[in-house]
Order: sequence, then structure tokens, then C-alpha cells
Amino acid sequence: MSRFPRALLAVATAGITALSLTACGDDSDSGGGADCESDGLKIGTILPQTGSLAFLGPPEFAGVDLAIQEINEAGGVLGCDASVIHQDSGDTTSPIASESADALIRQGVHTVIGAASSSVSLSFIDKLYQEGIVQISPANTSPEFTTYANGDYYFRTAPSDILQGRVLADTIIQDGHEKIIILALQDSYGTGLADAVAQNFTDFGGEVIDTIVYDPAATEFSAEAGQVADSGADAVVLITFNEIVNLAPALAEENMSAQDLGWYFVDGNLSNYGDQFPEGFLDGAKGTYPGADTAAIQERLLEVDPELTDFTYGPESYDATVLAALAALQGGEVDSEVIKDNLIDVSREGTKCNGYTECADLLADGEDIDYEGYSGPIEFSPEGDVSAATIGVFQYKADNTFENLGYTFGDLEE
Repeated sequence: MSRFPRALLAVATAGITALSLTACGDDSDSGGGADCESDGLKIGTILPQTGSLAFLGPPEFAGVDLAIQEINEAGGVLGCDASVIHQDSGDTTSPIASESADALIRQGVHTVIGAASSSVSLSFIDKLYQEGIVQISPANTSPEFTTYANGDYYFRTAPSDILQGRVLADTIIQDGHEKIIILALQDSYGTGLADAVAQNFTDFGGEVIDTIVYDPAATEFSAEAGQVADSGADAVVLITFNEIVNLAPALAEENMSAQDLGWYFVDGNLSNYGDQFPEGFLDGAKGTYPGADTAAIQERLLEVDPELTDFTYGPESYDATVLAALAALQGGEVDSEVIKDNLIDVSREGTKCNGYTECADLLADGEDIDYEGYSGPIEFSPEGDVSAATIGVFQYKADNTFENLGYTFGDLEE
């Protein structure tokens, strides 16, 4: 099925984590006789509790939980509290995500937030499509989703890697590098982002000596490190997940450390590693990930999870959850089909607003809204992509944590 019908409509496991933030109001709460136990908005998540992207899980779960908390403090959706069921996504080495999707389908969720990994989302997207359940990923960046055949119920609040590839390539060129080698994990995210970086780096006048694609289940990288050392490249782009904790030391052993060679990270591995590496190990390395300045929401996320050290994709997870609630509110019914048909409309061409409370008040006053996210402006295209986004550029310090160097806003429809 093509993506056009959705655009037309819009215009016209590791086991189940305990149900959280689920206090449904009784029938009197709705003012209209609704049975809130069955009629309340039910959100499911398929996000990483285990696996190679587990470091992304805490901020993403916090973002969803913060949104549910705000929705319910503002009176819920159509008089009923929203609830959330958290499930593990694992990674591509296990069937956890597919099993999690089955569990959420059985429990009648209206929207699934997840997965973080593009390849993991591809393992269950067809199941949700067949059931007519909306999926909103806060972190999928593979260009493959833009034209995915069974994508009518799929949306994402993170931009396609077409944009991240452009910003990262430009950063490498500005740093004076002329010849790069790319190390990328073998999945839709890794190869898609590698292609985007290579295309843009070549367009900007640089040379891509080679792209090395590796098995994401690998734990030993001496061969790949040797290829980098022999390549003659003056910078390496590391498109990995948590494999970086084994890959980076292998590069250093070949005298290809972050101080010997330009190292460039991406959203899949940009994390505050601290004492996971020796002091100074990552000093000077740079990286990118999608998202605007998160200072406005970080304090609120810390109230939900005081142990957060990274905030990557937390704002996108908050925005995805709030958008689902606003779509149901505008459509006047808690139903996945209604949410799908209203998601594009609440994201663009109306009165700009931020957060559930402000936007819900405008809808109650009969206003058409244009939701502005904490992750940046969100305007869904007919394909469910954000049509413009911000990419942050970061640099590691001697303590192996990163700091922001700046943000680049780009239009994906250019």
C-alpha cells in the first residue's frame, strides 16, 4: 500500500514491565459516561531495556513517562487518564521486539512508541500495520521508512539520516579532513547513514576511501582496525551502537586513536562514557545526533528519572507521546485510526503551541494547532517524516563526556 491514503485522510521480551501511570478515572471523571478502564488512551512502548542500544532506553522511557504524567495532570484525553505499558525492544540479535509487539497487540494499545533501532522497528512494523495500530518512533533515522510499503501507520519524530549525513559530512570537511573511511554496522541504520555520509562528503569535495560494513554481533575488531590503519584515511566515521566499546580500543591499539586520527561518532554511539574508557581516551572526538537544545526539558526528565546522564531521544519520546494524545483529542475519539488520521494535522499549519497542556487548551477553544516539540519543530510530511529538523554537533572532553559545539537546522524537503 502506498503512503498516499494516509495523507489524504489527514487532510480531509524481557517480559512485560508493570503497567505504569495508569490511574484511570471512574465514569464520573469523563462527564460523558465513558468507561475509562476501556476508553482511556493506552500507549505501549517498545524501547531498549537490553541489548546494544540499552543506553538510549532511560531517556526514552523518561520522555514517555513525563508525557503521560503531564497528560493526566491536565485531565487526560477526553476525560480519561492515559496509561502506558513498557516493553523491551532488545536488539536485532533476539526476537524480543517482535514478542513485545505481540504482547501490546493483545493488550489493545492505541499507539506504540518505538523502537529506537531502525532494524528493530522493521522487525515488527508489519504486525502493527496489519492490526491498524499507530507506531511513532522517537529515534528511527533510516531513510528506508520514507518509502516503506506498509508504512501508513508509521511516523517518527527523529529525522531521516539524509540530514544527519549532510551535517556530519560538512563538519568533517570544516575540520580540514580530505580522506575518510567509514566503519558501519550491517543493518538498515548503519548502511543508510553510511551512504548519506559518503554521498555528502563526496559532494563537498572529499574522498571516501572505503566503507567497512561489520556484523553487529561481532565483539572482536582487530581486522577492521587494521584496515583503517592501512587505508591512508585522515578521519574515520564510526557508525555503531554499543560495539564501540570494543571497536574503539582496537583502533587505539593500531595507533589510530582519537588523537592520531579524526574520530566521528553518530547518534547510535554518542554517549557519556566517563570511566568506561581511560581518561582522555575520547578527547577531541566529535559526533552528531538529531535534536535541538534539550535544556528546556532536561530538568523535567530528571524529575522522572534522577539517574539520567544522557538525554538523547528523551524529548523525541515525549513529543511522540503527546502528539498521539493530541491527535486523539482533536479527532474526538481514542482510537488508533483516529490518531493516524489526525497526527499530520496537529503537527502543522495552526496556532503554534508546546506541550500537552497548552495545546489541549487551544483545541478545547476550537483552535487548529501546530505542535512545536521539545525536540524541535515537528511538521509531519505525508510519509510520516519530520520535514525539517535540528542536528547537534558535539565534541568529547578529557573525561570522555561530550559537550555541544552548536546546532544546525535543516530542511529535508530541499
